[in-house]
Amino acid sequence: MLISSTPLLRLSQGHLNLLESCPRKFQHTYLEQLNSPVEQLNSPANREYEEESQKYEEKSQSLGSHFHLLMQQREMGLPIDSLLAADTKLQSLMSAFAEAAPEVLNNKTDNAIFRESEHYRTLQVQDYLLTVIYDLLIADAQQAQILDWKTTKKRPNKRTLAQNWQTLLYMYVLAETSSYLPENISMTYWFVQSEGAPQNITFTYSQRQHQQTAKKLNQLLSQLTTWLADYQQNQPFPQVGTGSKACDYCHFTRRCDRIPATEPVKAQNSLPDIANIQEVTI
Repeated sequence: MLISSTPLLRLSQGHLNLLESCPRKFQHTYLEQLNSPVEQLNSPANREYEEESQKYEEKSQSLGSHFHLLMQQREMGLPIDSLLAADTKLQSLMSAFAEAAPEVLNNKTDNAIFRESEHYRTLQVQDYLLTVIYDLLIADAQQAQILDWKTTKKRPNKRTLAQNWQTLLYMYVLAETSSYLPENISMTYWFVQSEGAPQNITFTYSQRQHQQTAKKLNQLLSQLTTWLADYQQNQPFPQVGTGSKACDYCHFTRRCDRIPATEPVKAQNSLPDIANIQEVTI
């Protein structure tokens, strides 16, 4: 007799960040797979803003994707001269990064050092499959270091970044899926396009942090299970509180009944903060 089972719902750090910041937006984005509602883009100002925002985001994502590809090919020992020759901006970033962090690019190490670009790991927690992709994982018998490349110009606040699910989940999954103690795990973000020389932010880990992350993660996933069950009964996911700044420029304000049907969506005076744009979606 065949035994059928419900496939695990796959979640990345991006899913967790959105779920925590606005459950209703998680519903619209991932469960209903909605993009920017057309009815919210009626006014010329809104259309112009959306077009410029899209160009800005695409440019950022393109640079990020190219830099990630460059670093991956280099780590694999593949030629990168053609990539650099075709993009002077990429060439400039690589040159600056090589000067700022020569030890990171030194992949001529002995066999005791494990190095892998785009290292993929999964971990089941409750009924969910958590997925992470490390831009570069460097490990030996004693310690493991996760590295992540960012091509955003603005370096975020370290305290804010510490609470981001990318930081929390990446170190948590490595501790859960390896023999490394939390104290022997670290994660470093490299902001290769920062003003001046590339800059980095490094986070160390601990057993206490690991336990806190486990508690926070399980609470969030338990909430998700409840919301999914309610959603099957036509009960939508919770919304953020009325007046939340998260609603100011959200694409779903009209769908969520947060603005009158006749009122146009607000247009920002400047383009969105590039530091908030996800470079790589898992």
